[in-house]
Amino acid sequence: MVKSKKYPKDDQIDLGGQFLIAMPAMADTRFERSVVYICTHSNNGAMGLIINKQLEDISFEEILRQVASDIQSDDIVCPPQQVWFGGPVEQSRGLVLHSPEYKLPTSMKTGSKVRLTASTEILKDIAMSDGPKRSLLALGYAGWGAGQLESEIAQNSWLTCEASTEILFGLDASAKYVRALQHMGVDPALLSAEAGHA
Repeated sequence: MVKSKKYPKDDQIDLGGQFLIAMPAMADTRFERSVVYICTHSNNGAMGLIINKQLEDISFEEILRQVASDIQSDDIVCPPQQVWFGGPVEQSRGLVLHSPEYKLPTSMKTGSKVRLTASTEILKDIAMSDGPKRSLLALGYAGWGAGQLESEIAQNSWLTCEASTEILFGLDASAKYVRALQHMGVDPALLSAEAGHA
């Protein structure tokens, strides 16, 4: 049976820059089969973005029109961009995970190869093909209060592993869950077989 790590209460583990992978028995349907990239993690709580649930009812162009009225459709020269469901908190807020060669004063380092930026400027730069080489635009985020994530991990709701930028910035939403499990050396078929067993 796959076991999650147990974290001593007096020893803070920083999961920033790692993946959370939902176990099959995940009770919260919003996180079912989710892969979450953890942006920040401290004694005060954690914040991350779901990276494998694509939004079908809104486009990058629509978001751009809402936040940057000075950019017209004809001005957008970038390839079509996917928009992802980042989590249930502040679902109207846009956040961009991206490769580290691009940064603004407001960009935050989240792991060695990823930055997080929440700014209309990055959206404009992406539209004009002046943005980061690789990016993921998400609406909303996932948040945990102090000790909440550690408790969920201890209850085997999540597996944790080092993040992979190939999976993070991949475009095939349906493949990310299985690829993340394989990345940490877990056979998805065996994991499914363990569901429901104590």
